[in-house]
Formats: sequence, C-alpha cells, structure tokens
Amino acid sequence: MNYTFSSFTDGLKSSAVREILKLTQGNAVISLAGGLPAEDYFPIEAVKEAFERVFQTGGKGSLQYGLTEGYTPLREAIGTRMAAKGVTVKPENMLITTGSQQAIYLLTRIYLSAGDVILVENPTYLAALQIFKASGVQVVGVDADEHGMLMDDLDAKLAQYKPKMVYVTPTFANPTGKVWSLERRQGLLARCKPNNVLILEDDPYGEIQFDENASYPSIFSLDEHPEGSAVLYTSTFSKTVVPALRTGWIVGDSRVIAQMAKAKQAVDLHSSTLDQQALYQLLTHFDLDGHIRTIRKEYRSRMELMKSLLQDARFADLKWSEPQGGMFFWVELPESIDASELLKKAVEKGVAFVPGVDFYAENPRRNTMRLNFTHTDNASMKLGLDRLAEALAAYKQNA
Repeated sequence: MNYTFSSFTDGLKSSAVREILKLTQGNAVISLAGGLPAEDYFPIEAVKEAFERVFQTGGKGSLQYGLTEGYTPLREAIGTRMAAKGVTVKPENMLITTGSQQAIYLLTRIYLSAGDVILVENPTYLAALQIFKASGVQVVGVDADEHGMLMDDLDAKLAQYKPKMVYVTPTFANPTGKVWSLERRQGLLARCKPNNVLILEDDPYGEIQFDENASYPSIFSLDEHPEGSAVLYTSTFSKTVVPALRTGWIVGDSRVIAQMAKAKQAVDLHSSTLDQQALYQLLTHFDLDGHIRTIRKEYRSRMELMKSLLQDARFADLKWSEPQGGMFFWVELPESIDASELLKKAVEKGVAFVPGVDFYAENPRRNTMRLNFTHTDNASMKLGLDRLAEALAAYKQNA
C-alpha cells in the first residue's frame, strides 16, 4: 500500500519533551525534562472518593453520553472559582476540553486559516507551536524580556503582519517561568482590541504562585467580558489536581465557544463525562484551595533547592532568573554550547532536560534549556544537578 498523507502532516513534528521522556522510561535517567507535577502530592483518596460518589449519586446514568459543552454542574463550579479572580462567566461562555491543549487546537481550527498570522512570545509553549504550524498558520515571534512582550516590537509586528490572533502565557510561562507585568498585560489588550486581534490567554500554571499575596490578574479579567471580549482564556486541572483526568476549559464570547463546540463534536463528541462528574464531586467535597496551598509550599521548596544548586561554582557561567511560580527554570548557557548536543552527554551521565531550541517560533537560541523542579524529589534533584555538572564539564573538555 502506498500511503499518501494530507498536507496537514507536513507541519507535524514530534514533541521534543515526549521524545526525551521516552529516554527516561525504565532506566536510571533522572528527568528534569517534563512539566510533571509531583505524584507524592496527588490527592489519591479524594479522587477515589469522588468517583465512588459519582456512582452513588448517578448510577447507570453517570456512564451515559453527555453534552459537548461539558457537564453543566462542573461548568458552574468552574465559573464560581473564576469569579473569585474577577472573571464573570456563565456556562454558555465555557467549553470543557480534554486538557487545555485541545482548547488551543479547537480555537485554531475554527478561527485561523492556512496563511493567517499569529503572534507569539519568543520563546513559547512548544505544543502550541506544533498546533499552529500543523494548521498552516504563519507563526511570528515577538521579542520579550522578563516583564513580557516588548511593546515596541509588538507594535512593529502588528503593523507589519496584520495578525489575526496573539497567543500568550503571561503567568509563569512555559518555558521561561516569567510573569508579565500588569502594564504589559494592559498594553497587549490596548493594542489588540482596537485592531480586532484576538488574544488567546493560556494559564495552566497561574495557581502555582509562590507569593500568596501577589496579584496576577488575567488579561481576560482586564477586558469587558465575556461577550465581545478580545480575549479567550484557557486553563486546566492537570497541574492542580491530576493530569490523568485530562480536564481543561476555555471561556470567552458565546459565539466563539459555540463554534468551538461544533468543532469538538467532529473531534471527540465530548470529553469524558465520567471524569467531569468526578471532578465536580472533587470540587464540591474536597478542599482544593487547601491542596493548592500545600503544593505551592512544596514546589517553592523544590524551586529553592534547584536555585541553590544552580548557584554552585560549577554553573557559574549559566544565566537564569528565579521563578515566582510555575514549574520551570529557563537557563541560558554560554554561546559556545549547543544544548541539544549537551543533552546527549547528559543522558550518558544519567540526567535529562529539554533543549530550548524547540520553544522558539523563529531565530532559536541553541544555548538555552528548560529545567523542571516540581517532579523530582530532593535527593534525585541533587544527584541530577551533579550529573548535569559532569555533563557540562565533559562537553567543555571535548569542545
């Protein structure tokens, strides 16, 4: 059989993170690569009880097909949680998705055509880049500093490319870990809305903030919303509850959400109703905010440990900024070091990370890498950083 694939596959590329994770399965490689939460803090008993409660209350009906838009009580519960963050939405403004990545995919399918331009922060979330490029969308990177997109470069790219959409992760971004200033959030909105440029705000890490008194308002909350808003906001429970539930959501203008629901019907009809019902029971009977406070404390402790390890003299020529939340350190190596080549040495030594090159929409910097601090316990992290130091030394010796 001579298989001839569609043009859609021309833009498909395996996830660098997924490929690296394969290297760490079933052997002694310590992975600092994936964006994984810590299994030790999964609320196993609460999740188990939530599923049991679904069957106790719903019986056979809990196993039936459901609404494409999502389980209505869950949408209402999410709306209540978002109200505490200055966001007011009704169920018709929300679509439950199979992880927030599906929300990115569905919006891309219904809003962008091949050849349309989307602006992204450079670097940005690599799975979003996969989706955009596979869809034939022209992806243009906008320069950024530690406070977010540079408004001068954004102005220039808006004028030059006339984009239809901007994709951002302004709160503890993947891969850089940075948090945008309020001024940059307001600046992006002020430039996009008058020019009819839609903003997709991706916020999977926003609740993992290390300063509980800090305020990071979503761009969506800064706009008149939800109807007529220039922003769609997506998030997920993968980082705060468990990834296996694969439950995310997106909120915005009901007209956009309705089109996304039609697209979802053509993809998977609806996300798992059993998981949605269990998540609703969890939100109703489990202290999720208390759980989030617990993982914030632990993840901050792990971040502090990685920070102290990176301050070792063996890493003196590396540059990085301390994350204020999220899951990652973004590290800049000396210009002479190619992180992809360094990874080969690192795996030989028994540690893995993600080279930064795949996070760039364009003009990639090959001397960058992403380190995850949330998944690895203290002993493994210390050993992993020792191995990374050995890999760096071996790389330099052979350069």
